[in-house]
Amino acid sequence: MKTLLVIRHAKSSWEFGIADFDRPLNERGKKDAPAMAKRLLDKKIKIDAFVSSPATRAKQTAELFCAAYNRDQTEIIFNDTLYHAPAKDLFKAAENLDNNFSTVAIFSHNTGLTNFVNQLVDKVIIDNVPTCGIFAVTIAIDKWKDFDKVKRELLFFDYPKQV
Repeated sequence: MKTLLVIRHAKSSWEFGIADFDRPLNERGKKDAPAMAKRLLDKKIKIDAFVSSPATRAKQTAELFCAAYNRDQTEIIFNDTLYHAPAKDLFKAAENLDNNFSTVAIFSHNTGLTNFVNQLVDKVIIDNVPTCGIFAVTIAIDKWKDFDKVKRELLFFDYPKQV
């Protein structure tokens, strides 16, 4: 059994003059990311690997999750294809994960991320995964290469403003 946590980066700055790739988290994002990581810890979810887009806002979100998990930031696996990845690239990223990892958190961007989660589970449609939203699925597989070949089950969907 495998678990995939699909996490949209936390709220980022729209300060004028910063390239999209380099946009950092804003103050709300810096609060939301550790809070959402704590919710995962409260659910007793162990994360084996943190995989992130290299864009600053995704990287910082992954770093804050690592900090909440008392893990070293050097453990983050950066995948260039996750920067503004369409759904097909997110499927490829999942299929190429190391089979030694049972639970993986992937940090990426919209709109591809919302399109991806809408293809993961039957009868679940999300209009928009909010910033720092987490869409979690379980998959009855031993090898990540089989990720797209089997039915995936919704574990939960959570986001900062959900009460």
